[in-house]
Amino acid sequence: MAKITFIGAGSTVFARNLLRDIFTFPELHDVTISLMDIDPERLRTSEIVAHRVAEAAGAHPTIEATTDRRQALDGANYVINMIQVGGYRPSTVIDFEIPKKYGLRQTIGDTLGIGGIMRALRTIPVMLDMARDMEELCPDTLFINYTNPMAMLTWAMNKATKIKTVGLCHSVQGTAAHLASILGIPYEEITYVCAGINHMAFYLRFERNGEDLYPLLRKVIEEGRVPDDDRVRFEMFRRLGYFVTESSEHFAEYVPYFIRRDRPDLIERFNVPLDEYPRRCEEQIADWDEMKAALEDPDPEAIVRYERKRMEEWLKRVAEKEPERAKQLRKEWEEAQAQGKVRHSGEYGTLIIHSMETGQPRVIYGNVMNYGLIDNLPQGSCVEVPCLVDRAGVQPVRIGQMPPHLAALIRTNINVQELTVKAALERRRDYVYYAAMMDPHTAAELTLDEIEAMVDELIEAHGDYIPPFEK
Repeated sequence: MAKITFIGAGSTVFARNLLRDIFTFPELHDVTISLMDIDPERLRTSEIVAHRVAEAAGAHPTIEATTDRRQALDGANYVINMIQVGGYRPSTVIDFEIPKKYGLRQTIGDTLGIGGIMRALRTIPVMLDMARDMEELCPDTLFINYTNPMAMLTWAMNKATKIKTVGLCHSVQGTAAHLASILGIPYEEITYVCAGINHMAFYLRFERNGEDLYPLLRKVIEEGRVPDDDRVRFEMFRRLGYFVTESSEHFAEYVPYFIRRDRPDLIERFNVPLDEYPRRCEEQIADWDEMKAALEDPDPEAIVRYERKRMEEWLKRVAEKEPERAKQLRKEWEEAQAQGKVRHSGEYGTLIIHSMETGQPRVIYGNVMNYGLIDNLPQGSCVEVPCLVDRAGVQPVRIGQMPPHLAALIRTNINVQELTVKAALERRRDYVYYAAMMDPHTAAELTLDEIEAMVDELIEAHGDYIPPFEK
């Protein structure tokens, strides 16, 4: 049977979700699961969880856990990557605090902007080193990347290595489900075609039984029913005519329109949550001990009680601003609980594995290289498009021309991605400057002197996490 390797398996909750997905398929009950992480304590928790999940599903996999990456990669058919180089401390804190000194504020900082650039510079060298191991130990593997910045990392892997790589994100299917909920339509009845780049893909068609649903989404705006945390992307939908896949807090920092130190009113008007990612990280760190205890508790209901508690807390927060939406979310959650049966989460990674192992055809959305897929985006860049998956692997679907104004907006982000990848692969500091200069949000806030000084300070602060530049 197939060997599935998790790199960064100490991301216990995400690893658990993927394992549960794997074992919803009887055909995958006997796979080998290799868990690898550099943190022995988190790895131990993930190993315990893996055995629990398998037992609950009636599966009989071979489960191994190791801090030795080469051992984990040896003979792997699929490698799932979810590493975070530098972690929250020190690296993410550095990515937020130093730009603040220059007046540059961020929300998430993991995909584009100065935070995304620095994260790519830390992560690409580690992934290339991993790829060299894979070229030796499992050259025919499929590398499934979940780590951000998605487009930059997938681009670098495909450009500089021989390893077949696809990048996966849940924003396409997640936003489609979210919009279905807003419209009161079952998600299963929604069909769509989506294309662009990761976190800036647009629904070119969004339909139900052949009916265009965009007029109903426009009514949401006209009737003043836009959810508070969706104000940015509904505003962009109003301006562009197409809905974007990524959340408002992310999207606000991909463009120069919403986070402006000279216009604090915009932050309030569009409900932009500055420093959102550090807040989430601090919350997760504070919560880790309770979550870890629940995950390791011999009583399988312990984690259920923990998740129920966290869901109640979240629904309470939603209800304070959007009571009707909270009622709908509670109904959906309670229906899922009542069914009792573990359902597949919809994450694409395990769907790909199942299709390649069994031949069952599926369409997923993947981040792949643009070779004849989207004509008016740069060839050789990393794009997000529908892909057919079966025994032949991941096969991207040609889109052709995107609406020109969408392509123009997307290219502003591709510029930053291209320059950052070049900086990482050629070890050139000047291309880090260029990437930051071309970033829409950074350029809207800082002068050229400030940008260069900030980049230098960030590179120095990250120390050995960013290998030395040759030029």
